[in-house]
Amino acid sequence: MMSMSIDVKSKEILANLKSTDSAIVLEAIEKVRESGNSILVGEMIELLHDTEHPEIKKNLYNLLSELKDAESTHVLIAAIKNEKYSKERVGLIACCWQNGLNYNEYLPFFIDLVISEDFQIAFEAFTVIENMVGKIEEEVIKKETIKLKGALKGANEQKAYLLNGLLTFIRDIPQQQEYTE
Repeated sequence: MMSMSIDVKSKEILANLKSTDSAIVLEAIEKVRESGNSILVGEMIELLHDTEHPEIKKNLYNLLSELKDAESTHVLIAAIKNEKYSKERVGLIACCWQNGLNYNEYLPFFIDLVISEDFQIAFEAFTVIENMVGKIEEEVIKKETIKLKGALKGANEQKAYLLNGLLTFIRDIPQQQEYTE
């Protein structure tokens, strides 16, 4: 991760995120939302992991599902891969398809999650792939198709449904958004 200098306002937000007063924390989350500061995404994930406060958790997931900064994708993926955040994994993967950022370079990673993880995680990863838009290299599609066909052999009915779905549409990932919001 590249080191970026954190401005005074961000330092203040970071300090408030660590507050023991949930009202201050919730206000800080709102400030992050307004500033759209991707430097703070890692801190959001850390707080998500550390807090037991349901409203703070809800607000953090909402924030992560509204990210618009492409740099944030790397931070989210790193957290999903990190065992430390295994309890947050389902929610973090859901944020990936909800925020609409581009995760195409992570297609093999999400396919691996569909293949190897439990159904809840697999379904969220499937949804990320289902929402992908843009060019995927032919080599990647070939390799992933072989991997999916291999995984189908030992898959239960639920998994087979997801894997067959992926086989159908990884070839047809649209080049661009077909509708405008």
